[in-house]
Parts: sequence; C-alpha cells; structure tokens
Amino acid sequence: MVRREIYLKQIMKWMNKPMIKVITGVRRCGKSYLMRMSIDILKGKGVAQESIIFLNLELFENSHLLTAETLYNHIKNIAPKNGRVYIFIDEVQNCIGWERITASLLAEERFDIYLTGSNASMLSGDLATNIAGRYIEIKVHPLSFSEYIDFNEQLAGRDLTIDHLFNEYLRYGGFPGLFTVTDDDEARRQYLSSIRDTVVLRDTIQRHDVRDADLLERVMAYSFDNIGQTFSSSTVVNYLKSMNFFPSPPTVASYLNALTDAMIIEKSSRYDIKGKKIMQRMEKYFVCDLGIRHAEIGYRDNDISQMLENIIFNELLIRGFEVFVGKEGNREVDFIAMKGDDRIYIQVAYLLASNEVIEREFQPLLAIRDAYPKTVLSMDRVPIGPRDGIKHQYILDFLMNNK
Repeated sequence: MVRREIYLKQIMKWMNKPMIKVITGVRRCGKSYLMRMSIDILKGKGVAQESIIFLNLELFENSHLLTAETLYNHIKNIAPKNGRVYIFIDEVQNCIGWERITASLLAEERFDIYLTGSNASMLSGDLATNIAGRYIEIKVHPLSFSEYIDFNEQLAGRDLTIDHLFNEYLRYGGFPGLFTVTDDDEARRQYLSSIRDTVVLRDTIQRHDVRDADLLERVMAYSFDNIGQTFSSSTVVNYLKSMNFFPSPPTVASYLNALTDAMIIEKSSRYDIKGKKIMQRMEKYFVCDLGIRHAEIGYRDNDISQMLENIIFNELLIRGFEVFVGKEGNREVDFIAMKGDDRIYIQVAYLLASNEVIEREFQPLLAIRDAYPKTVLSMDRVPIGPRDGIKHQYILDFLMNNK
C-alpha cells in the first residue's frame, strides 16, 4: 500500500483524542485503505491485535450488524474488558442508528473510534445530533496528480514522463484502484464504469429512493457535460424539455442534491467579492474525478479547458480549501479558495495564446482591490511576468508543488 500522507497526518493528529474520526469520500477513493494503514501504524506502536476491532458493514457476513442494538452488542461482546480499544467501522451509514452507538462508546472514554462513510449528509441535520461537537471529519478524495505520480512509481513502476502521466490523469482520473487494473484503455473504462454504476445505484438511487432512474442519469450527464458552467435546476429543466422530458425544477434540484450527497459531484457557490457574501443561485458543479465523467459521456479533447478547471477545483479541495466561484461586478473569477484567514484567487486557462487571451484572464484579477495572492494558471510552460502583483504559473508546477 502507498501511504497517503496528507490524510494519514490528519488521522494521526487525532489518534487517542476523545473525538470520533469520520473519514468521508466517494466510493473507492481509498477510505478503507486509510483505515488499514492506520491499523498498521497502531500495530507498529505496539497495540495488540485483540485491542483492534475492524468491521466492514458492506460485507454480507456482517449483514446482521445493521441495527444499533446488534452492532453495539457485537462490539461489546468482542472488545477486551479493560484497556484502550480501537474501533474501525467501514461504511458505517449502513447501520441504522450508528450515531447513537458511537456516541455511547465514546462516552465510555476507553474506545478510540474511526468510521468511514460514502455520503455527505451523514454528518448534517438531525442524523448526527448525538455526536455533534464530538467528531472530526476527514474528507478523502481520489488521487491528486502528485499522488498519481507516487502511485505510478511505487505500484506500477512505469518509466513515463510527467506529460504522459498527466495525459493519463486527464483521461482516467485518480481512483487508486486503477493501478490494480490492466494497463489497457478498455479495462480502465470498465473499471470506472463499475464505480459509476455502484455510486449511482447504492448511494443515489437506493439511498434517496429515486423513482425515475432514467431522469437521474440525464441530470447526471448534464452536470458532467457542464462542469465549470453556472446553471440552476431550471436550466436543466429547459434542456430536458428539448428531449421530451418534463420534470419539475424541485425534482431536478433533489436529484442534483442526491448526486452531491453521494459525492459524485461537488457544488461551488458564487461569492460576491465586493459585497463579501455567498450568492444563493446559479452555482457551478464539478465532478469528483474526471475518470467518472469520461465513463459517462466519453473523453473529448475540446473539453480541455473544463477538465483543467475541474482538476484545479479538486486540487484546492484536497489542500483543505473551501472553494467558491468569484463575482466582481460583471466579471467572474474562476476560484476563490478560503482556509481560515487565508484566501487566494485563481484563474484557469488552457493556453495564453494571444494578448487578447492574456487580457481576458488577467483582467478579473486586476479588478480585485485587496492584497490576497492572485494567480493565473495555464498549460504554458514559459511563465508570463507578473502584472500588478498577479503571477502566472504552469499548471503542472502548481499541481506538483502542494506546499
């Protein structure tokens, strides 16, 4: 297993602290492996096997543990009666009442609890009332490009250029399991399609009781086709009407929310820079991983600008930023990335091929009058000199320098 340090450091920081560690992320992004890595670290620190409990609630052999009472009794029966016990539960949302169990175990003060889940809403609303203020969420994503390079070196051992690897990353995305699949286009597409089917069936249709699977597929395809474009549920409705589908805006909105909850797409709200407030309509959506998009609608070279924007959006999330689409008057800034008191502004372009394009990409940032860092990212290898403090950077340099 390749260590994913960005997440392991977060988990280790909270180890043996009186907080429930909840690891969330889309299916097959590597949550279970992070659990196993954490268990290996505990064993390396001298923790005995009998003091570690691991349960995967996706397995049929554990189907009898999907109620609060049965899961709680099982853990209490197999846990040592004394001393520190480490509990790892994979896909915990499959257990009805999981939050009451974990809150009760945490209250005993000798259990250190780690959970994974594949839906974004498991820690919101009334569901998690019992553990409010007593958990830390660790959001896991498919591989960043720098991780993709590491996985290629340590697992595949292929002697490929950075440019070649980035072209692969654009086409197939960063699900870690790709490195267990034959290095073949058809096999990779089949693997990505299987992930897409699992997410749609288990985490969207079944969990949200979706009644019109065909409509859900069309809403998903529209969101994939329009990554990086502002749209609303009404926009989708108007498009579907042209295809003789007549859903209501609330239905489309509920399907977009279901896809967001399954973490297959991510919403980025617009932020009024001058007014310093989040706007409530015409958001942008991005896919969690480009490989999933291409499994659904195919790979298209003409979409390169959208794909690059999606990669930068995901990279900023991986680095722990909250990411908004900026609005400054009539101009749009691709991303405002915020983390605590830090803020950066980013424009993403394919190539700065002319003075007109350079002006178009730099102008939205020039209009912003604060002192936060501002950067234009593109695939131009030769940097353009700074303009009024705004710097230009080659996209691959940005992705590989994740400090």
